Amino acid sequence: MDRFPYTLTDPIGSAATLGLIVLQVDETIEQDFRRLFAAPDIALYVSRIPSGAELTPDTIAQMAIDLPQAASLLPPAASFDVIGYACTSGTTLIGVDQVAQLVGGNATTQAVTNPLTATIAALTALNVTSVAIVSPYIASVALPICKAFLDAGFDVPATLSFGEEVEANVARIDPAAIHAAALEVGRTPGVEAVFLSCTNLRTLDIIDDLERQLGMPVISSNQALAWHMAQTASVEVATDTHGALLRL
Repeated sequence: MDRFPYTLTDPIGSAATLGLIVLQVDETIEQDFRRLFAAPDIALYVSRIPSGAELTPDTIAQMAIDLPQAASLLPPAASFDVIGYACTSGTTLIGVDQVAQLVGGNATTQAVTNPLTATIAALTALNVTSVAIVSPYIASVALPICKAFLDAGFDVPATLSFGEEVEANVARIDPAAIHAAALEVGRTPGVEAVFLSCTNLRTLDIIDDLERQLGMPVISSNQALAWHMAQTASVEVATDTHGALLRL
């Protein structure tokens, strides 16, 4: 068989190459990221990490063990501008520095981020000092997230959780219920912004209406992570995206 001559060209991500490590049970963030990073010159590569059917401190601890392999399954020939570990609660319980070490030590990347770091950066960029939190988690997962924001110097006047442990249900929580919960905590005196915590919640399409009704920024895990990755890689998210954060 004759060999036909060819040449090699540049990588697909001529503007940026992004990596995303997604929980095995997450059905939402990839859909959001396809909308937020629609430009053809932005390459987005996704790896999955085993995460268990239920989100508990024990299953999160196991993710710390599995993170290196998940990172190593991203394309080894790619040189990433940034890799995001797409789990808010996992980052909180594993620790930001350890997540960065476990991911960065097993893939070629200039930076590592996560929804917790991204949201703190987003609140700072929006000049917010007080945030209310809506999450789907059970108490043992929700409380450390609240503490993480307190430790970062933010006031947390109100929190609300759906108390859901089964991740398959989290992806199917009606956005109308998330909307109602955000309105409730957002109307607490002293609140300056609302954070919708969890990459598996379907929040992208309710952010604009919430901001109109509350008159304050509304930030979701997926929106913040996409914004922070875009900032880090010096690219833009899609122009029809949602929320005050993405209009900065």
